[in-house]
Amino acid sequence: MVGWRVAVLCLWVSCASAAGQLEYSVWEETERGVAVGNVAADLRLSAAALSLRNFRFLSSHGEPYFGVDLASGSLVVLEPVDRERLCEAKAVCVLTYELVLEDPLELHKLRVHLLDTNDNSPLFPTGDVQLHIPEFLMPGARFTLPNAQDADEGSNGVLSYSLSSSPHFRLDIGSRVDGSKYPELVLEKALDREQRATHRLVLTARDGGQPARSGDAQVTVIVVDTNDNAPVFERTVYRTKVPETAPNGTVLFRVQASDPDEGSNGEIRYSLSNSTRAKLQHHFHVHPRSGEVRIAASLGPPETVLEAYIEARDEGAFGLASLAKLLVEVTDVNDHAPEVNLMSLSNPVSEDTAPGTVIALLSVRDEDFGPNGKVICSMSSGGPFKLKASFDNYYSLLTDGPLDREQVSEYQVLIAASDGGSPQLSTRRMLTISVGDVNDNTPSFPQPQQEFFVAENNGPGASLGRVFAQDPDLGKNGLVFYELLDIISEEQTAASLVAVESSSGTITAKTSFDFEQLRGFRFQVEARDGGIPPRSAAVTVSLFVIDMNDNTPVILFPLPRNGSVPVEIVSRSARTGHLVTKVIAEDADSGSNAWLSYHISQASDSSLFRVSSNVGELRTARLVLPTDAVKQRVVVVVRDHGDPSLSSSVTLGVLLSNSVPQVLPDFEDAWETGGHLSTQNLYLVIALACISFLFLGCLLFFVFIKFSQSPGCCSQSCCRSPEELRYGRKMASNPCVTSATIDVTTVERLSQTYLYRASLGLGSDNNSLLLRGEYSAADLRNVATGVGLNLPISCIQIRNRKGDHANVNAMVSKFYGI
Repeated sequence: MVGWRVAVLCLWVSCASAAGQLEYSVWEETERGVAVGNVAADLRLSAAALSLRNFRFLSSHGEPYFGVDLASGSLVVLEPVDRERLCEAKAVCVLTYELVLEDPLELHKLRVHLLDTNDNSPLFPTGDVQLHIPEFLMPGARFTLPNAQDADEGSNGVLSYSLSSSPHFRLDIGSRVDGSKYPELVLEKALDREQRATHRLVLTARDGGQPARSGDAQVTVIVVDTNDNAPVFERTVYRTKVPETAPNGTVLFRVQASDPDEGSNGEIRYSLSNSTRAKLQHHFHVHPRSGEVRIAASLGPPETVLEAYIEARDEGAFGLASLAKLLVEVTDVNDHAPEVNLMSLSNPVSEDTAPGTVIALLSVRDEDFGPNGKVICSMSSGGPFKLKASFDNYYSLLTDGPLDREQVSEYQVLIAASDGGSPQLSTRRMLTISVGDVNDNTPSFPQPQQEFFVAENNGPGASLGRVFAQDPDLGKNGLVFYELLDIISEEQTAASLVAVESSSGTITAKTSFDFEQLRGFRFQVEARDGGIPPRSAAVTVSLFVIDMNDNTPVILFPLPRNGSVPVEIVSRSARTGHLVTKVIAEDADSGSNAWLSYHISQASDSSLFRVSSNVGELRTARLVLPTDAVKQRVVVVVRDHGDPSLSSSVTLGVLLSNSVPQVLPDFEDAWETGGHLSTQNLYLVIALACISFLFLGCLLFFVFIKFSQSPGCCSQSCCRSPEELRYGRKMASNPCVTSATIDVTTVERLSQTYLYRASLGLGSDNNSLLLRGEYSAADLRNVATGVGLNLPISCIQIRNRKGDHANVNAMVSKFYGI
């Protein structure tokens, strides 16, 4: 279907080679690959001549809708074109292209007319229309209905309207002063709200295409019995012109409508109607009371006409409304300076180039319209060059005389472009034309890859190394500059880490590197010469960060809870090598800097525990002795093997107990003195004990000798029987009586276990007792009996202290006769 339509339209081709312009016509939405016409034949050339003459097909459009097949010379469709999207509501839609041929240079313009097809159905801005009609209105009342929009042009965009059958309504077409049509709903028969309150109609819009397309809108009529006058505008169409640079808030219109009703039925509020295209509604703001229409957003490109509809609705119980049309023409402002684009440049130019040779092709462009967009181009140069206008906005730069590199090796050509606006805007572009050697050598590096090393924690600005490239060319062609190519990954850019000195190639650090965060990265350094066009080469640089011992070991387990020392419970029956706990630590460094060893730096009893230097296991070094203190504290130090070495420590509490206490003791007090004696202290205790026994023996010997020499002692008291002495009244005052005291003191409370220390003052005996459980006074008397004291109950005194500690003193009196 599309193929024969294109074949028929291709018969209408205006080929004007003499004028340098070709024109073709094609239907929109034509499929890819369809030939529109033969450009080579229309230019009176063979298809092979296009390639030989370096044919170029230039387009100013963003998308390549058409192209030229160099094999056949045909203009083919590259991409289906949607005329409505490309040209919107323009009556004529034309795409313009430029054709460039060399040897000799020829410039032609190609215009493609896009013909409209009926590919868009009429569309109402809103699917539903709701009308409130008072029941007392007489037949003949008219109500404006929204216009349907059809993006097509010509007969495809001509709309006709029809209404579903109804005994109360008919459809009529109204006309505005500008000739535009709109549908009107005409009341044919008076309404009776009590019989029927709502009427639902279907408004259909049909275009004039073949086949025709249509669109529907639901019209809902709500019958009311108040407010029988709708507002009436002074004019049905409001027109204005506004420059494209008009700021937001500019007043465009002040519309006014009147309503003969009184009270709220005659008060009018203005707003944009739903008939306005959705994309235009945010461009305007309507004051609801005054009817001022202001610019709310940019109105778009110039030379366009914006069409909007304003609604005047009264404030009756069921407001009546009428519409007025707003036409806003956006005019052009000379706010764009001309653009000079260099399409082609032969540089450098050999000094033996003949006069009249084209060395550059330029195009000038101005986005303004009318006189504001008309551009005049000129040239100023001290060399043998001239500027020649080609067609439209294209200019050629030609040589106008002989060139001599020994006299002048470079020319500066200034191209000036000025538009015809007021005030006039202009653009200048400087072209550098070099005469001399050809830049045919690329800078080269000795190696394609280089490696550098840097120790972490370096200072910013530290030199990392230097890259060097050579270029055998002369002058600027051999001058090499260096630039960092930012191609690093891992969410970090090389430009933020290193810098390259452009002239020497020295690479410096822009930040301090951390081995634990970044162990190395790769980037490229580009060497570019000064030729026109320049040549360049790149070298890949690998930078490795060397680890330093800058991280202290971190102890992961055990950790203090709420600021308290972690406590481990060890049974008193634990064997040698019993595992108390394991200290776990880590070091963020690498290598020997992260190799950790464990040591005990301080302990309540250094002989009781040992720690594995490699794995950090804390074990008992011997059996637990009864004399060992219940509470033990150990400080374990974790040290790495860096230089200098860094360390961390943790304090552990060890509770020597066969059962778990209800309340853990406090390990935050001062270090306890362990119950185990050192070798020197043991020897000292033994020596003191021997001296004490020797002294006591001597004392007893002298006392015995003295009593043996005194005869009255036996007759008085020393010869009394033990029973008399035991119950004698003067027992307490006799100097021959020796007192024995048993001090029982609670040392520590561990659940239901009590540890007592008892001291007997009879002679030189010294005993330690371990009592478990709760004991009464009778139990303590049994203790005295168990150590060889036969005491009456009255001779035992028990004293208790406050708290968990208790002292029990048993007073014993004995007579010793000599």
